[in-house]
Amino acid sequence: MGDSSGSVSIDMERIPFGGEEHILQTSCGPVSVTVFGDIDKPAIITYPDVALNHMSCFQGLFFCPEAASLLLHNFCIYHIDPPGHELGAAAISSDVPIPSVDDLADQVAEVLDFFGLSTVLCMGVTAGAYILTLFAIFSNLVYFYGMSGVLKEILLQRYFSKEVRGGPNVTESDIVQACRRLLDERQGVNVARFLEAINWRRDIAEGLKKLKCRTLIFVGDSSPFHSEALYMTSKLDRKYTALVEVQACGSMVTEEQPHAMLIPLEYFLMGYGVYRQSHFSTSPTSPLSPSCISPELLSPESLGLKLKPIKTRVSA
Repeated sequence: MGDSSGSVSIDMERIPFGGEEHILQTSCGPVSVTVFGDIDKPAIITYPDVALNHMSCFQGLFFCPEAASLLLHNFCIYHIDPPGHELGAAAISSDVPIPSVDDLADQVAEVLDFFGLSTVLCMGVTAGAYILTLFAIFSNLVYFYGMSGVLKEILLQRYFSKEVRGGPNVTESDIVQACRRLLDERQGVNVARFLEAINWRRDIAEGLKKLKCRTLIFVGDSSPFHSEALYMTSKLDRKYTALVEVQACGSMVTEEQPHAMLIPLEYFLMGYGVYRQSHFSTSPTSPLSPSCISPELLSPESLGLKLKPIKTRVSA
């Protein structure tokens, strides 16, 4: 990964929900990182999908009360936004080279170096999951003044299931309408740069066996990437991997059905000694060097098979 010794924070501001935004200068250009919580706690880093930022991709998960007692109580959250996707971002000049996926993964490494993070839990959505996976392995519709209507519809289909997108006789859900408004505000040229980087990604399937960190994969059964999630799971080491399929949900489980993630996350994190806030009153020590997770904790029953809308497949 790239050397981050030259990274400096050039701007910092308070944003809603108590997060603190840092604009870091990396070897691949500036990147926005928003930090929530106590920096002395273990770290979770997030990376959103194309045309989204941490507010539009992870707010539904991190700010529901049940998730707060599990995640915000136990971890410090570092939300990394793709270049030009942070709130209020200006259009990136065409003179600036489009980053490769390796560049974006290098930025993640430089962010960790800047904050002094040696061990992290990674949470990415679709394209963001690819960037974080690439980082872990190594330890054109939008050129208009705004987003074209065609691209917006493509992205909404990418993010959400048809149940919430609505139709001729069904009104769009609130989360889809909110996302549509966000896409109206997004700088099209910035989205194009991230999209082009992702479109030129290479196949990393054969490298997935090298991953020895535990992996919990969420996918909506209505996601256009459902088959890819099954394929990726088949390539990962079965000792460290579990797949959770969420019924009647698209790709962005974090926004469409965040509550469906809570039981699997809770049992997954129990393997690291992390529990809900009500279970203990003191700040946890770092749980990131755990003993092997008990197989019983990843059984279909433990992960909530009987609690709709979750269905679970666990690698045998």
